[in-house]
Amino acid sequence: MQTNPSAGSRTALVGGSTVRIGELAGHGRPTEDQVVTTDQAVIVLDGVSTVTDDQPRGGWYADTLGTAIAELITRETDMDLRRVLAAAIQAVATNHGLVPGSSPASTVAVVRWRADRIEAAVLGDSPVVAIDRDGTLHAVRDDRLARLVDAQPAAREYRELLRAGHGFGDRHRQILQELRDFQGTVVNRSPDGYWIAEADPEAGLSAVTASWPASDLAEILIATDGISAGVEEYGLYSWKELAQACREDGPQAVADAITSAEHEDPAGQRWPRYKVSDDKALVWWPLTSSETPGAERASK
Repeated sequence: MQTNPSAGSRTALVGGSTVRIGELAGHGRPTEDQVVTTDQAVIVLDGVSTVTDDQPRGGWYADTLGTAIAELITRETDMDLRRVLAAAIQAVATNHGLVPGSSPASTVAVVRWRADRIEAAVLGDSPVVAIDRDGTLHAVRDDRLARLVDAQPAAREYRELLRAGHGFGDRHRQILQELRDFQGTVVNRSPDGYWIAEADPEAGLSAVTASWPASDLAEILIATDGISAGVEEYGLYSWKELAQACREDGPQAVADAITSAEHEDPAGQRWPRYKVSDDKALVWWPLTSSETPGAERASK
């Protein structure tokens, strides 16, 4: 099992393929994104940032939960991924005395190679994008929180303030706290809320899942929202273009390019967003010989 002791480019052997990983901390704090690999699976987590300095932080939770998921996947090779998530969430909550509603939280995206199929489970806004050998794209995403937040007046207000040039100031931070307070009223509840890894194992059973014949797929992308913003908010890449960039230059170069674009918009006027630059984690998992181009640029 491998975790990310520090941000940067690295590789891991998963399912007989060389997986390439790019990681980059965001603005002003250590990264809260985590990537954990096993012999058959990749787990990407994005610890939910806190507006305050409360402890423990989302990065600790993401690291701890990722390790628990990896250990369970390795031990229980046939367990449904939703049950894996539920059991890992329960174990971390029990071992560390976490209480629903006052626990750190994290998104989770898990991709596992099992027999002749590739399985994915997503909880929160860390998408999985699988690309067939014929170029067909399959996106596995969980947009339940985004739909709820985008409907809030505060979400419109912070974007308008940024577009007007007010920057990431005091009012912006107040709005983020208001949105975080709202999220606390709808987290891990059905049918009108959203689900996230926290201290309620029921969340794991509500993950968005998909599976494909392994022989159909050419490559898989797994990303945190710091990367997906480069596609879905900034328009710097399409998902296919991002995959091509991973093949040619590696996922670390993609993370660097998105961050460079954010630094060219330091006040968030062009791309209104929560923070100047978010943490980034991107995994490129080639399932064919397409892994070879640019491989010499990856570092262990």
